[in-house]
Amino acid sequence: MSDELNENENMVEEKEVLDTQELESMDERGGPERGRMGRQAVPGRGGAKVFFKKKICKFCAQKLKADYKVPEALRRFTTDRGKILPRRITGTCAKHQRALTVEIKKARCLALLPFVEK
Repeated sequence: MSDELNENENMVEEKEVLDTQELESMDERGGPERGRMGRQAVPGRGGAKVFFKKKICKFCAQKLKADYKVPEALRRFTTDRGKILPRRITGTCAKHQRALTVEIKKARCLALLPFVEK
């Protein structure tokens, strides 16, 4: 009988220890802390890192040159409203992004590309 009481006391003590550990592992929102990889990747929130596939520059890979006389190729690098897409979205390198910007602006001046679409 005394062995059963000692076992029950040990189980109660273990449960109390587990409860205090759970409280210590709660994050600031009151939920259980899920660790670094368990959180959703929210920009600026310190969540898990998200790895993206490295984008390659189309001009470097295919040995192309941006040319204002080919507006179909330049349309790929503009939004539907006429804005020039940034490097981080298109994947072009800095050198070709600068050349691309100049060529898009030339095509706009010659009315081959629109400045703004409504």
